[in-house]
Amino acid sequence: MTKDSLQTPLGNFRWTICGLLFFATTVNYLDRAVLSLLKPELSGTFGWTESDYGNISACFTLVYAISMVFAGRIIDKLGTKLGFHIAIAFWSVGAIIHAYSVPMGEWAHNTLALVGITVFPISVLGFMIARAVLAIGEAGNFPAAIKTTAEYFPKKERSFATGIFNSGANVGAILAPLTVPWLAVNWGWQSAFMLVGAIGFIWMIFWQIFYERPDQQKRLSKEELAYIRNNPDEVVSDESIEVKTSWFKLLQYRQTWAFAFGKFMTDGVWWFYLFWLPAYLASNYQVTGTALTWPLAVLYTIAMVGSIVGGAFPKYFINKGYTAYDGRMRAMLVIALFPLIVLLAQPLGHAGFWAPILLIGIGAAAHQAWSANIFTTVSDMFPKKAVASAVGIGGMAGGIGGFIINKSAGALFDFYKSIDAIYTGYAIMFAFCAMAYLLAWSVMKLLVPKYKPITDL
Repeated sequence: MTKDSLQTPLGNFRWTICGLLFFATTVNYLDRAVLSLLKPELSGTFGWTESDYGNISACFTLVYAISMVFAGRIIDKLGTKLGFHIAIAFWSVGAIIHAYSVPMGEWAHNTLALVGITVFPISVLGFMIARAVLAIGEAGNFPAAIKTTAEYFPKKERSFATGIFNSGANVGAILAPLTVPWLAVNWGWQSAFMLVGAIGFIWMIFWQIFYERPDQQKRLSKEELAYIRNNPDEVVSDESIEVKTSWFKLLQYRQTWAFAFGKFMTDGVWWFYLFWLPAYLASNYQVTGTALTWPLAVLYTIAMVGSIVGGAFPKYFINKGYTAYDGRMRAMLVIALFPLIVLLAQPLGHAGFWAPILLIGIGAAAHQAWSANIFTTVSDMFPKKAVASAVGIGGMAGGIGGFIINKSAGALFDFYKSIDAIYTGYAIMFAFCAMAYLLAWSVMKLLVPKYKPITDL
């Protein structure tokens, strides 16, 4: 038995909050995955090229990047409860209006034509508008969730809690191929966006009922609150006092740049998997529609295991006496080695798609393990009042990385498709996905070699 298990029962309400974060993250990724699953059908309907789809995906990541830095600031200012409500309401509306993308595209096309700008086809413009609205709302999820985790969990449990709620990304990605193709086949592609988008409004009811700041939470026992706050090396501030943290002040710290670079290098990998794997299976193996269900469900199930196991992994080093940050960085180095297996995805893919699916699944699991830990480095080093703002800056960097990946992928695939060598385009992208984590870890370690909490904010 562990030392904690021998204590007086503390209560487990903090895990109820973690469950709500898991649900929100599941909805978040379910909403953003719908388009990728419908990409083959929509490309045929509207005549999209790979670059057209790349522009739609890149629009999401660019707007997400810009919105992340503001989302973090807004969450810190409004508080977690109201900020999360606004975010999920906004992205649920964004998901639903995808069903009306063509009328929006016609309006945008006519408006831009008045000033002589007609860059994108009408359908592409419409989906870009819908993706932009979705991105603005979805940018609030992780700043709010990480801030909530810092509020409700002691440091030694934060990466595990983050791994659990972050596994919602995989559950969303699993549920999407199980539901979206069926909805599209039976009720039309518009229904998939509308029904999936409406789920977020259900979550808002539970968030309103169960969430309050820990110091105001009546469902939290005094013992559990004391356990949550048992962080001897953490700078504690009065939660009842409204605080304002300058972005420019945060950018003066190496810790901010380490987190931002780690996100810049690796967030795009996950988005590449999420947005392009259905297209990969369609173009390389002619797998589309409901046939996508099982390969993608298997892949993201593997990724879900990685998120939970990876979130718990740093505790091995922390129990050996390392600080939370130093233990996390050691765990992240081990995790960064696993994506290298993705280099084998194309060479072993000639016999069928299951070998690439399993190998990419391991890479996706490593990403989720990495993500659970890199997010938690923020709450390791920053005071709670600045956590959401710091996460927002890192999220912006990750969104910029995702924008570059999506634009590059679209152009790369169009080029190699034109010379009947789409296989080579995917091989190049998988090579980047394999090596990004080791490069990210090396720079992060160079910037912050040892645990150094920020105490002067």
